[in-house]
Amino acid sequence: MEEIKNITKKIKKSKLLKAQIVVIIVCLFLGTLLHFTYKWSGKNLFVASFSAVNESVWEHLKLVFYPMLLMAIIEYQFVKDEVHNYIEAKTIGIFVSISFIVISFFTYSGIIGTSFLLIDIIIFIISIILGEIVSYKLMNREEESTNKSRILSAIIFIFLLISFIFYTYNTPKVNLFKDPETGVYGIENS
Repeated sequence: MEEIKNITKKIKKSKLLKAQIVVIIVCLFLGTLLHFTYKWSGKNLFVASFSAVNESVWEHLKLVFYPMLLMAIIEYQFVKDEVHNYIEAKTIGIFVSISFIVISFFTYSGIIGTSFLLIDIIIFIISIILGEIVSYKLMNREEESTNKSRILSAIIFIFLLISFIFYTYNTPKVNLFKDPETGVYGIENS
């Protein structure tokens, strides 16, 4: 009986690992596209809510958040029967990705005094891979989620979604939101 349990765990891990690899590839592709969709749309205000409207760190967080959110929704349909803490794992994974970008960018550019496109691209790639690895590791844990943890995770997702939309159009005048190339905040003059 124990051997059957171990085989079942290995199959689950294999299925989840394959799903995470696909999610990483799709997120990298979608995130790259979202860097350009605002301009391609003729600067459509609706498209601005989920696309980068300038080169600020905040706008680049959208390139991670939206693809990871979309893929989490799609992936859930395939793994919901095997994973009992899915929303919590994905919430933490997305939070790790976003945090990694903010911390890495401001640390290296603060030390060097400037930013480099190649380093920014590497940070983007690592952030998605890191977030999905964290999600994968958490999904493989045996702990079941609770109603409180699911509700808290949903609240965090909703808060992030509202924040990305709201701050696109009502941008605070702080460095996180400032386009380093133009000095513009949000969609003003973009």
